[in-house]
Amino acid sequence: MDIKKLQTLVVDALEDVKGQDIVLFDTTHLTSLFDRIAVVSGTSNRQTKALAASVRDKVKAAGGDVVGLEGEDTGEWVLVDLGDMIVHIMQPAIRQYYRLEEIWGEKPVKLGAAKRKSSAEAQEADAAPKTKSKHLAATQEQPEVKPVRERKPAAKKATEGTAAKKPAAKKIPTGATVKVAVPKAAAADAAAAKAAKAATTKRLAKAAAPAADAAPVKKVIRRAVKKVAE
Repeated sequence: MDIKKLQTLVVDALEDVKGQDIVLFDTTHLTSLFDRIAVVSGTSNRQTKALAASVRDKVKAAGGDVVGLEGEDTGEWVLVDLGDMIVHIMQPAIRQYYRLEEIWGEKPVKLGAAKRKSSAEAQEADAAPKTKSKHLAATQEQPEVKPVRERKPAAKKATEGTAAKKPAAKKIPTGATVKVAVPKAAAADAAAAKAAKAATTKRLAKAAAPAADAAPVKKVIRRAVKKVAE
């Protein structure tokens, strides 16, 4: 398998399982045993094993060879031997202790360049226009929306002769007496009370006045005669 295609498969497989701090180095000038070395971190034993399994399955599915797989028992450092490429999957503490980047990291390979597809079929697939799904609104071309200008309604102006004039309230002059109509029942009660009061006053006056026919009482004044002494 072409080394460019192989390194692309490896990087994709590591990214699928969320591998951390992926680095790739060119080792052709250091050894003839392999051309590339990849180092990646896994946060737990389960993740390191999953990363190794992802690389193995993806390379086998593409028709590549997996020479060996070591370190799955502990999961602290799993090595995947792909012949032309070695993949080191390590936990952060192990990676910091051994520092493989200082040994093999003279010629780093950028991940963007590593993921370029070299096959003609892949290039043709990229050149072919992709069909847009009709049921997704996000992929359809949206018509140009023109801004709508809202017009404010003109203020209504009151014209002379059209506006209804309210009748002015009648003013009551100061000091004037205002007669209020009294209900009939109240008026009857007031009249009866007035008549009763007048009758009572008349009766009291009559009882207090002396009788006209009674003769006046005459007072008799007697004079005392003094006897003159002889």
